[in-house]
Amino acid sequence: MNIFKDIYYVNSTAIKKTGRGFGKNWPIIFSGFLYTFLNLVLFSIINYLFRGFLNILVGFAAAIISSSLISNYLYLLFNVIKYDRVTLKNVKEGFSYFLWKVYGIFFIAWILNFLLGGLGNIAPTVSTRINIIINLLILIIFNPLPEIVYQKSYSPWESITYSFDFMKENWLNWLIPNILFFFILYKLTGNIISDVFMTHIMYDFDFSIKGIFNYLFGQFLFSFFMIYRGYLFELLSTSTMRKRMYMKKLNE
Repeated sequence: MNIFKDIYYVNSTAIKKTGRGFGKNWPIIFSGFLYTFLNLVLFSIINYLFRGFLNILVGFAAAIISSSLISNYLYLLFNVIKYDRVTLKNVKEGFSYFLWKVYGIFFIAWILNFLLGGLGNIAPTVSTRINIIINLLILIIFNPLPEIVYQKSYSPWESITYSFDFMKENWLNWLIPNILFFFILYKLTGNIISDVFMTHIMYDFDFSIKGIFNYLFGQFLFSFFMIYRGYLFELLSTSTMRKRMYMKKLNE
């Protein structure tokens, strides 16, 4: 029974903090427009500049841009969770704040993907199934990586290993709300989250009133839940079930 009480306590505490944090920082839902615009412009510039023999640099430049945009979003979440506010200065600072930490994780992921790709060439008949299983495991085991990046002072490799340890200890408390959210988001918007470092809901450039409303509604759900994840991770990563039960009794 204690585990069910803990699940209720953890999630009810996180949802209360989220209501306050999101209420004060609701403009974060518009960050999706910013990232969509920057993605479109910057990747168009890359494709224009890095042609011919410079094409070999496209992958590096694309990784830097993606890491910078992810860094920006995580920095906004960091300020919501830690300081309960986001300013325009935070938006400017965010592009570089976690840049190299995120890029380091991407680089490690690239190396692992390269090695796994070699195994796929050895056994191509089963490589597709293996890739599906691996991608699913990555989405589960490394799901809290965004929160680890902006809440913990770990190196890229330490962040990856900590994610495994965190999920081992908190898999039930973490997965239940995440699976529920994925399901709700898919049912209401049709969006599927398949990326650990997702920063916004994809915009299909439907400029009708209905299209814009649907996008903002999706962004509302996504932003609310990312803030919720931040508070949930903060609570789970700084306490044990025994400590939480003790604190709950003190507050009763």
